[in-house]
Amino acid sequence: MVDEVAELPPLQMAEKSENALEDVKLFNRWTFDDVSVSDMSLQDYIAVTAGKHATYIPHTAGRYSVKRFRKAQCPIVERLTNSLMMHGRNNGKKLMAVRIVKHAMEIIHLLTDANPVQVIVDAVINSGPREDATRIGSAGVVRRQAVDISPLRRVNQALYLLTTGARESAFRNIKTIAECLADELINAAKGSSNSYAIKKKDEIERVAKANR
Repeated sequence: MVDEVAELPPLQMAEKSENALEDVKLFNRWTFDDVSVSDMSLQDYIAVTAGKHATYIPHTAGRYSVKRFRKAQCPIVERLTNSLMMHGRNNGKKLMAVRIVKHAMEIIHLLTDANPVQVIVDAVINSGPREDATRIGSAGVVRRQAVDISPLRRVNQALYLLTTGARESAFRNIKTIAECLADELINAAKGSSNSYAIKKKDEIERVAKANR
């Protein structure tokens, strides 16, 4: 076997490794091949390409915070998983977060019959606010000014709002957090105002519009 690999020319070896990457499925079920990012401005910031960002589980142990913008290369499903670990009592419990995401994806597939990875991508695209209001002024005179939001912050905000919505709806509720996350993602992907993230996004954009 080793001799066979050694005998292959470099071009064939590269093709072989690319084919191996294309076969990678998330949780050995969900393919990355047919996933597309419909928003052109977010294509570089939502990492779901089949060859480069395909993983079996949303845990790559990458050092994404070392350099600015490197977290844009982190697979989007892993970023969603990491966002679930917010609030002190959930810090570091990545196995739990991975399990929640896995269950949520199963539920999404049962309810929509679509690829859950595509549903997550659509939810992130729809949930990121495009405009916000910032505080401008000094020496006590402060006014609010509308500003555009950068693509990376749109993705960051979307992930934060989606996971916050799921966490809040699961609190003191008979539904599990996986079910709440699935509902949140499905509603956000449809653009429905039943989603916490969509409601918050609309509110942020409405405040920004008033301060133009």
